[in-house]
Amino acid sequence: MRSMADRRKLHLTPWTAALIAILVMLAVLFLMPTIGVLLSSIKTTRDIALGDLWSIPGQLFLGNYAEVLSNPAVHRYFVNTLIVTVPATTASIGLGVLAGYVFAKLPFRGAGILFLAIVAGMFFPPQVILVPLFRLFNGIGLIDTLWPIFLVHTALGIPICTLLMRNFFATVPNALREAAILEGASEWQVLTRVAIPLGLPALAVLATLQFTWIWNDFLWPLIFTQSDEKRTIMIGIVNLKGQYTVAWGVQGALSLIASLPTLVIFLFFQRYFIKGMTMGAVKG
Repeated sequence: MRSMADRRKLHLTPWTAALIAILVMLAVLFLMPTIGVLLSSIKTTRDIALGDLWSIPGQLFLGNYAEVLSNPAVHRYFVNTLIVTVPATTASIGLGVLAGYVFAKLPFRGAGILFLAIVAGMFFPPQVILVPLFRLFNGIGLIDTLWPIFLVHTALGIPICTLLMRNFFATVPNALREAAILEGASEWQVLTRVAIPLGLPALAVLATLQFTWIWNDFLWPLIFTQSDEKRTIMIGIVNLKGQYTVAWGVQGALSLIASLPTLVIFLFFQRYFIKGMTMGAVKG
């Protein structure tokens, strides 16, 4: 028999029960779009057109996944997205690390104003710069290439990367830097051999967020690309169509496949990501 202590642990107050119920409902609402996409991906277009979306099919239809995986255009969408996402993520984080270290450990006159100017880039909507950037890249002949997407994502990623890395480097004791310099290390060696190894949790957070944001971006590829050869995966999902109607099942299958790289990145950095998100939450 269970002890009285175990029974007390299992007892829920009305407020706790209500909170759990609300959280469960919110979780279900949050998962509904994903469930709808999953169900559409394993059904035929005819079943979806007849309104039979939310029921569980008696037999799985995997033709949508086969069509996606055998489509050369989908392969091209994935390659284009990787060409943009990996370099833009690397460049924005690399520049953010350099800028964050300088602002945290190598202050100079006007550093505070410059830091605020960089971070201010996080607070204006990207729609404000759509027309100026389009005219700029069109004038230099970069429209319908992947260069504008790479440059814009790199630039827009620098503020958040600089902010997070500056805040992290500020928590690294100056005694570590001074001891390394006394041992003959240069500033670059202090950064690469002392500061960056300690900053792996922060780098994991930035890598996960930046990769996810850039991979899932729809706006900038829509503005800067025109031909199907330069489309990224998010634009490619919209472009997939059937002979007479929208291929909902194929789009659902591609949506799930397109989400796998971001899921893999999160799982790869999960340990560091969780640690990085909780940095500074508890002071020892």
